[in-house]
Amino acid sequence: MAAPDAVDGVEGGSSETGLILSESNTGDTKRPQFGTRFLTDPRQVFQHNAWDNVEWTDEQEAAAKKKVLENSQPLPPEKREEYDSRANQFWNEFYTIHENRFFKDRHWLFTEFPELAPQCSLNHEAHPAVCGTDGSQRDQKQCGEFAALSLDDGDFPGSSAKYRILETNPEYDPGRCFAFVHDLSDVEANYPVPDGSLDVIVLIFVLSALHPNKMQDSISRTARLLKPGGVMLLRDYGRYDMAQLRFKKGRCLSENFYVRGDGTRVYFFTQDELHELFTEAGLEKVQSLVDRRLQVNRGKQLTMYRVWIQCKYRKAPVQPPETQG
Repeated sequence: MAAPDAVDGVEGGSSETGLILSESNTGDTKRPQFGTRFLTDPRQVFQHNAWDNVEWTDEQEAAAKKKVLENSQPLPPEKREEYDSRANQFWNEFYTIHENRFFKDRHWLFTEFPELAPQCSLNHEAHPAVCGTDGSQRDQKQCGEFAALSLDDGDFPGSSAKYRILETNPEYDPGRCFAFVHDLSDVEANYPVPDGSLDVIVLIFVLSALHPNKMQDSISRTARLLKPGGVMLLRDYGRYDMAQLRFKKGRCLSENFYVRGDGTRVYFFTQDELHELFTEAGLEKVQSLVDRRLQVNRGKQLTMYRVWIQCKYRKAPVQPPETQG
């Protein structure tokens, strides 16, 4: 997604969109989900790199709100317009600079979002394409052989697969993933797959890169790609995350929307805002949670409070017709 606003954020991903078509689980030992390591004794804070579900005191939340308010004076309209019109350039430069050293494996995705690794069918006559969203390989012996995907693959890329996922990752396998460039904010642009064809859409630190005025139309357009019963999976920045509190004056574009020093932009969400976006797009909530984590730099004896939002929204499945009497 190299066009103006449609990118996979700064936490991971690539400048390309991909269809990942999968019928396999990872085969790896399942690690615990977020929310299992609790700090009960403040004196032990530097014993681990991170602590889960950290409760904020009233004073801490008040201080965060005050900090955001102090640094919320918007830039002049002409500067905001410049960052909007050059968003494509800034994100392309970001990915060029960080391509070899920024992105990390995201094995945690399969734990938090098991929809990405459904059980493998042993029907070798089907031709699912298999690739993990963290770039890892799946068990090809279980799921048979796979041909390279292209626009000539049946009616659309991956049309013969039983399970189709829209996601991004720089280390995709072209034999099992069809990559394409797309501007998520351009709702008039065509996707290489038809509406109602995808099982899963993954938005990992993607939506926060869009201009707030473009979020609703972008989500509504993307939701049309889902099959009935298909799910949209999101993980993104939450309100008062450390990254938001670190912005200085002169970096605010609009309320809770900022520009970084490299020109890329980021928004910080609440659960209610995301719920409104998804439900307006015709999706129903499956999960919505705030992941408050305390990250620790043990070498420098520093603590950093992170706030992320994780949610799943589903397109309603088709209801069977009522049995005739």
